[in-house]
Amino acid sequence: MRNYLDFYIDGAWTAPVEARALDVINPATEAVAGRISIGGAADVDRAVSAARRAFETFSQTTREERIALLDAIIAEMNRRAQDLADAVREEMGAPAALATAAHVPLALAHFQIARQLLESFDPSVGMGSTRLVKEPIGVVGMITPWNWPLNQIACKVAPALAVGCTMVLKPSEVAPFSGQVFAEILDAAGVPAGVFNMVNGDGPGVGAAISSHPDVDMVSFTGSTRAGVEVARNAAATVKRVHQELGGKSANIILEDADLAAAVRQGVEALMVNSGQSCNAPTRMLVPAARMTEASAVAAQTIAAQKVGAPEDEVNLGPVVSDVQWNRIQTLINKGIAEGADLVAGGPGKPEGLEQGYYVRPTVFAGVNNQMAIAREEIFGPVLVMIGYDDEEQAIAIANDTPYGLAGYVQTGDIEHGRKVAARIRAGQVAVNYAPLDFAAPFGGYKQSGNGREWGEHAFHEFMEVKAILGYEPA
Repeated sequence: MRNYLDFYIDGAWTAPVEARALDVINPATEAVAGRISIGGAADVDRAVSAARRAFETFSQTTREERIALLDAIIAEMNRRAQDLADAVREEMGAPAALATAAHVPLALAHFQIARQLLESFDPSVGMGSTRLVKEPIGVVGMITPWNWPLNQIACKVAPALAVGCTMVLKPSEVAPFSGQVFAEILDAAGVPAGVFNMVNGDGPGVGAAISSHPDVDMVSFTGSTRAGVEVARNAAATVKRVHQELGGKSANIILEDADLAAAVRQGVEALMVNSGQSCNAPTRMLVPAARMTEASAVAAQTIAAQKVGAPEDEVNLGPVVSDVQWNRIQTLINKGIAEGADLVAGGPGKPEGLEQGYYVRPTVFAGVNNQMAIAREEIFGPVLVMIGYDDEEQAIAIANDTPYGLAGYVQTGDIEHGRKVAARIRAGQVAVNYAPLDFAAPFGGYKQSGNGREWGEHAFHEFMEVKAILGYEPA
């Protein structure tokens, strides 16, 4: 059993001010997998003070020094790759193959792209006699979620380190193991004391203390829209920058000219990755209404091939992360049935033979209209809703009829057609024909899906302030 009772503050493992332990549950077994300490405002004060002191020197390091630091972190992440994968598997039930082939490589990719971009990144530019200079914003508070726990830590820490910021991280208390291993990696890589600090805890205790702290210059949050609103409220009094990556209810438009069977199959498989626990998952599949029966049959066949089971086995889906999430998903599945949607596959309850663990039956609803709760609310589980459309204009209108705007998807047999439709979707990232991830491309949302962008060079700018030096070039 893992016992992670100390916090990482000012380059050392430090006991909390007040000893309060929290059991961490393995969602595949419902058994206690380890313990962490729950911090409070006093622990955050110590971490912020350390970060503030370290900023004075770390912000003045050279590009070459920070590249060397990123290289050391990358080497140490590679060395500890299996430890990271094991931690993700235990804390959130990710299948071993997914943890090894996705969770860890995605996190590593953020450091690799930050290191690559830093080589040519120019933080200043001339504008006549004025010089515009970008400088690290200062101490950054980072609050990360449980669904892609390691990835969400890395996509914040890598660019923040690259530009010279210092930071205080609060990983999710639901899935904190990978954050612990990550802190060990940064310590072993020689990150200077105070540059990276980690305090475990919950939102009301540690998250609120970080977002409201007067010596935190910026808070970067990933999580639900509801929690994001609270972070913004807490940050308002100190007028700090708030960077948020929040919820999503992404539309996947399968156009008339697409290969329907292939597009439906790939869309179902894409949603089921990580047990549907991805904010950018293609959760609303829009298909031509006249072909709904055909599309539903393909979706049912695809679901039948999805294997749910223990994370250490060869499976497509493990459990969802907690009993809280399991119960929420069950509520929404039952609501979909009550609303009159056509249950094509799955349904309420646990898969046969998996009574222990937070396992969900992969579920597909057809004949859904966009006003149903299952089409409006972020289910955050392996549940797909299929919505019919009569023409392309209606499909685009349905896609945009959501409070969210994180991602969108367009499937087409004509790339130019797909480009035109993608241009009309109100979302921060739109993939045509299931394009692969691009770690240099910005990731973030419109509307209630957040503000600001992560990934690539756009992330650098999020963690920097702009200074105009007038008279830099005398007339």
